[in-house]
Amino acid sequence: MNTISLTIQDLLGEKEYGLDLSLFAGEGGLSHRLYSSRIQKPGLALTGYTEHLHPDRLQVLGNTEISYLDQMPREQAAANIARFCSFPISCLVVTKGLTPPDFLREEADKAGIPVLGTPLQSSLFISLITKFLEEKLLPTTHIHGVLVDVLGVGVLLLGKSGIGKSECALDLVIRGHRLVGDDIIRIKKKMPASLVGQAGETIQYHMEIRGLGIINIKDLYGVSSIREKKIIDMVLELVEWDPEHEYDRLGIDDRVYSILGVDLPHICIPVRPGRNLTSIIEVAARNFLLKGMGYHSAREFHEKLMSRLEVRPLGDEVE
Repeated sequence: MNTISLTIQDLLGEKEYGLDLSLFAGEGGLSHRLYSSRIQKPGLALTGYTEHLHPDRLQVLGNTEISYLDQMPREQAAANIARFCSFPISCLVVTKGLTPPDFLREEADKAGIPVLGTPLQSSLFISLITKFLEEKLLPTTHIHGVLVDVLGVGVLLLGKSGIGKSECALDLVIRGHRLVGDDIIRIKKKMPASLVGQAGETIQYHMEIRGLGIINIKDLYGVSSIREKKIIDMVLELVEWDPEHEYDRLGIDDRVYSILGVDLPHICIPVRPGRNLTSIIEVAARNFLLKGMGYHSAREFHEKLMSRLEVRPLGDEVE
């Protein structure tokens, strides 16, 4: 099970998505946690059929459900609600500004099940709450590196401290590209298989340059030099030049770097005096765009080379 969770109290305090929730009953259950972004409209569970009830999901009661309870004989409705509330339900939300029946509030209070209300229509609320839960419950990690937007390609620069990641990013900004974050990158996994990176709130738009200290890229180069978040498309790792190591000189085999179970294209660039790393990063981004269009320069060159080196039958004269 996903260990990332939200309490019902977190839902009540949410303002950004416009859920507009208030508490009707069940204050004792505000510490209940949600682990899934999926919601359920109980429907048949209110009739007493609870075979497919998922108590771990947020339960939404709309006009149909509330009208059904109001029209049932009170004793039968109360009995069905008592059975319904016997399950460890995380939370109930009543939409459309409707008031839940008193027997529902009483049973929810006894069971410690929060009953929330919203003036939103069920369809709109379900759309908003699903987006909210998907955003908040996404798998997350933090990586030490620099994230830049180069020609629309999200490039995550990795490497040991002091190797020059921030200086490369600064040079890219000067060339017209955009900084997303420096030092600590917060990465969220977007389903089904993409990663979104952004800087921490306290260091957003800031960069540390040894010898200069902390600088604010937004203030120095304007809003066009930064962006809040970016999908990570490739990982580019800066490594110290090792004359004993054999570096990839053709680029035929694609290497990958895994983050949160997502494999990203991975390129290692050896660092040594005289190498223009910024230009190499730009070329790497352009090459990534070409590969996305189905054009792989290294493989095409290799195929042409191999076609010219086909083995000739014995006895053929060499021209």
